Amino acid sequence: MTPTLTAAAAGFGTGLSLIVAIGAQNAFVLRQGIRRDAVLAVVGICALSDAVLIALGVAGVGALVVAWPGALTAVAWIGGAFLLCYGALAARRVLKPGEALRVDGEATGSRRRAVLTCLAMTWLNPHVYLDTVFLLGTVAADRGPLRWTFGLGAVLASLCWFAALGFGARLLSRFLTRPAAWRVLDGLVAATMIALGITLVAGA
Repeated sequence: MTPTLTAAAAGFGTGLSLIVAIGAQNAFVLRQGIRRDAVLAVVGICALSDAVLIALGVAGVGALVVAWPGALTAVAWIGGAFLLCYGALAARRVLKPGEALRVDGEATGSRRRAVLTCLAMTWLNPHVYLDTVFLLGTVAADRGPLRWTFGLGAVLASLCWFAALGFGARLLSRFLTRPAAWRVLDGLVAATMIALGITLVAGA
């Protein structure tokens, strides 16, 4: 394998290892995919946002993020509050299953709301900056002139993951034809969002 392919493969593996984890963004993409609601827009926002952040990291912006902890603290407070609110809404759907949206391929929700929520999930999470801008940027720097190839591999990993999660989630729809199944899903989403929200606020 050539050094270029090695760097790209390393970027793909490193990026995937950071992205594939239970988190607010992945939980949201999964739910949108199962509902078949604004999936293309959500997947596009997540992948494009990661591409921008990874590019900033490879360009060396990570050092500025570390040098300005006040910005991360502010993002942690705002993001934590947002996740707590979103978790509360998911918990409400668990208690009132009649409010859960059907999985029928129709436009089941507001595309604008989905886009704004996705943007908030992505850009109000300080962990995103630490993982993509700082951590990936630091690892990429060790690749020297091949750092952008490494970054490209990480961007490709992000695109593949979110596309698989968003568009592949519809395969689970047949298991979610009963309200009880949706209550379980919303319960997991609520627990994830609230736990992450508390973690962000407590660590701010």
